Formats: sequence, structure tokens, C-alpha cells
Amino acid sequence: MTKKGDRVVLIGSGAVGASYAFALLNRGLVKELVIIDKNTDKAKGDALDLNHGLPFVSPITIWDGDYSDCKDADIVVITAGASQGPGETRLDLLGKNSKIFRGIVEDVMTSGFNGIFLIATNPVDALTYATWKFSGLPAERVIGSGTILDTARLRFLLGQRLNVDTRNVHAYIIGEHGDTELPVWSHANIGGLRIPEYLATHQDITIEPAEFDQIFANVRDAAYQIIKLKGATYYGIALGLAKLTKSILRDERSILTVSARPQGEYDLEDIYIGLPAVVGRSGIKEILYIDLNEEEKKQLHHSASVLRKANQSIML
Repeated sequence: MTKKGDRVVLIGSGAVGASYAFALLNRGLVKELVIIDKNTDKAKGDALDLNHGLPFVSPITIWDGDYSDCKDADIVVITAGASQGPGETRLDLLGKNSKIFRGIVEDVMTSGFNGIFLIATNPVDALTYATWKFSGLPAERVIGSGTILDTARLRFLLGQRLNVDTRNVHAYIIGEHGDTELPVWSHANIGGLRIPEYLATHQDITIEPAEFDQIFANVRDAAYQIIKLKGATYYGIALGLAKLTKSILRDERSILTVSARPQGEYDLEDIYIGLPAVVGRSGIKEILYIDLNEEEKKQLHHSASVLRKANQSIML
């Protein structure tokens, strides 16, 4: 894909979308940002509000637009759709949001768009699969936010518990972004040291095995806790989307646990699911294969079976 103008079109200016737009502005990642929302006043208001901060950041052109602006976009980011409510699982949202997505994706493709889709709306794995089907784009150019936020939550909690910079914690959450996700404990490490090795050399830190199970439970259920406390989650995922955007536009080839379509990796195919992948200017360049232990393989395939069942309910 040839470099154009570093234009990002954001579809959906709710809490996640607006937080993402603010993150882009602060990081100086794009030259053009277009905001589209069915509530046109909200899109216009956000564009005005963001523009008023331009004296404090790198140059960027921001406006509220329409689907015709997608034609020259490098990335279209979709955060639109119904949000998860108290007591509701991410998969509960599929019926409502798959219908919304069909119309959005068709309007984007009608514009002549030929860039990369980034999907953040839940259930993200199933909606990324739907976007791939609706758009007809190559699978590597349709990317879901997957488990990037879950992975970040795991690294934060481990860093906090082990008293080390979270950026030096290397651990993944893979599978569905939802209740069947799993931690890859077999490869989790601190600065290259597997966790048992790290603990052996830091005898001042005592952790019982059950505490790791609780750490994962806190990761898996974090959204429920935050929704109960303040109604929605948006800052963490917005920063994750900004990182994804940066990796694409600057061809960083970062390894991120995005929702990607494996073609035989992990004995999986015809599905979108959270896996570590190399992300660059052309989208997903490679899905990394990690030698999972038998229990992790079993859990991953269970997660995939849940997503396949969800995908079957989408009217394609």
C-alpha cells in the first residue's frame, strides 16, 4: 500500500472514539483526522473542541466529515455501535452491532476506500470477521483491537505485583476478547527471565500459584468492574488503538495481540481471534507462532469454537 496523506477516518465519536481522537492529537500521529458520527452535532463539536487545542500540539487538520472522505483514508477506525452494559457480555452485543456494521462498511467501501480497517467495537473478534466479509478486503488489512487491552492489563498487574516497570513485562493474553480469553503463562517473562526464574532471584517477592489465577481473573473481568464503577471503558483501549495506528502509519512492525485471521497457525482458520502479530504499513505482516503447552492449546481452541459459533449468527 503506497503512502498517501496519513489520513485517519474515525467512525463513532462516543467515549472510545473521542478518547482515541484525543490520543492521536496528543501524539502527533496523523496529518488529517476526519470524524464521522450519526450524531452530526457531536462530530462537529468534537472536531471544534480538538481544533482549539492545535496551538499546543503538532500540526494536524481535523474536521467532521462524511463517508466520501474515506476514499483517501489510510485507515478507517470503527468504534461505533452499541456499548456493553452492566451484566452484559461482549458477545451479547453481536446481533445489534453486526447490523450497524453492515451499513457502515458498505458506505465506506462505496467511497472507493482501499486502506486498512481497524475495529474496536465489541464483540471485536466477530465484528472484525464481519468487516472482512462485508468489505472484501484482504484479511491482513482488516484488523481488530483483539486482546491488546487485555495484554496491557496483564502486564500492568504483573508489573505492579512484581515491582518492575510494566514495559519490561512480556506476557500475552490471547483468544477471544472476552470470557474465554487465556493467559500464556508458559512464555511470560520479566526482561527475558521466565517468571519462575525471576522469582527465584528475587526471594523478597513471595507469590502463591493461586495468586496468578487471581491476577488473570482480574484481567478477564476488568471491563465488568470498570463498567460497574463508571459506566464504560475507553481510555485504555483508546491508547491501544493509537499504538496500532502508529505501528501502521510508521511501519513499526510492532508485535501486538490483535484480532487477526490465522491461515493454519495454531491449527486455526476462517476466524478472527486475538493472537500476537507483526503490524506494519500493509497491515498484518505475520502471525507469530508460540509453542503453547497442551492446556493453553486446549483453551485457545475452546475460545475459537465459541467465536465460530458467534460468527455463524452473523447475516453475511
